[in-house]
Amino acid sequence: MSQTLTVEGMSCEHCEQSVEEALGGVAGVEHVTVDRENEQATVEGEADTEALVAAVEDAGYTASA
Repeated sequence: MSQTLTVEGMSCEHCEQSVEEALGGVAGVEHVTVDRENEQATVEGEADTEALVAAVEDAGYTASA
């Protein structure tokens, strides 16, 4: 299953990496692709949407499903 989140606040490659690492740490995540220019993160796997949003917000960014 694939989910796309809107992630606001990313301004550089390090930001993308931080979001990718945060999402990658959520149970059920198999693969993450982050695109700061489009303000999106695509997650493959069976992760809980609320857990994904919380992980991004814990990393210091704004996220919504």
